[in-house]
Amino acid sequence: MRVVMFGYQTWGHRTLQALLESDHEVVMAVTHPRSDHAYEKIWDDSVAELAEKHGVPVLLRNRPDDAELLAALRDAAPDLIVANNWRTQLPPEVFDLPAHGTLNVHDSLLPAYAGFSPLIWALINGEREVGVTAHRMNAELDAGDVLLQRAVPVGERDTVTDLFHRTVDLIAPVVDESLELIASGRARWIPQDRSRATFFHKRSLEDSRIDWTWPAEDLDRLVRAQCDPYPNAFAYHRGSRLRIVAASVSERPYGGTPGRIFIPEGDGVVIVAGAEARTGRLPGLRVERVRLDDGTEYAARDYFRTMGGYLTSRP
Repeated sequence: MRVVMFGYQTWGHRTLQALLESDHEVVMAVTHPRSDHAYEKIWDDSVAELAEKHGVPVLLRNRPDDAELLAALRDAAPDLIVANNWRTQLPPEVFDLPAHGTLNVHDSLLPAYAGFSPLIWALINGEREVGVTAHRMNAELDAGDVLLQRAVPVGERDTVTDLFHRTVDLIAPVVDESLELIASGRARWIPQDRSRATFFHKRSLEDSRIDWTWPAEDLDRLVRAQCDPYPNAFAYHRGSRLRIVAASVSERPYGGTPGRIFIPEGDGVVIVAGAEARTGRLPGLRVERVRLDDGTEYAARDYFRTMGGYLTSRP
């Protein structure tokens, strides 16, 4: 088959690499210009550079709706478009152009976690598995019929970086199997159960701000979902931003006011957490490592020399 690829960052790069190593002909790649957005500078392997290395024509676009792009697509005459991590919706004149339509590869187990940053949101919400879905694109974002899915478990102490590596390794086999099914005429498309659908927005700095009324278990997952190289979860101490690099749920319950710097425990310092913390029945968040805005990093027990005071959500 003749294939056009739409994609960006490492997800798109892995998809293009799988297509280049397949028996199919990659006739064009469309990708976004590099961005200064914090989350788009992470896992930023270049689709454009990979395509150019292999002599594949490249178009850079923020949006896929101009006449030049549509003319180039018609001239390329693809049998299939394959998309992964394209950051804006494709219009029907694009996704319906090939005979086999457009196959979108999305890093969640659809219909759950449609939209953006699915691994981060899934880890924050305590999901037990994550994965990759190949589905046919339609006019509703991440809502088209599913061709296949592959899942991996979420370990008890996994970070979002662990889940990224585990799921990005699924891209090549998912793309390979999907194209083989489509090319052979054996593809079976299964409609999504839209009653189970969830949809999430792009993350921004505000989404990393710690709210100490969250239960400690949720805050532990937030810290692991914002581990390096992602922008870390953060709070404020004495008016300065403090990034929480590593944390876990305390072994014992601790009562009081959420955000209170309470007591050393093990390798960390416990911060009171949870809207019902006043009952004394909830665990706290044991902060183990912190980082200042200048990059200086401390073990929490070295940074918090004395107990008392508060970590706050705002200066």
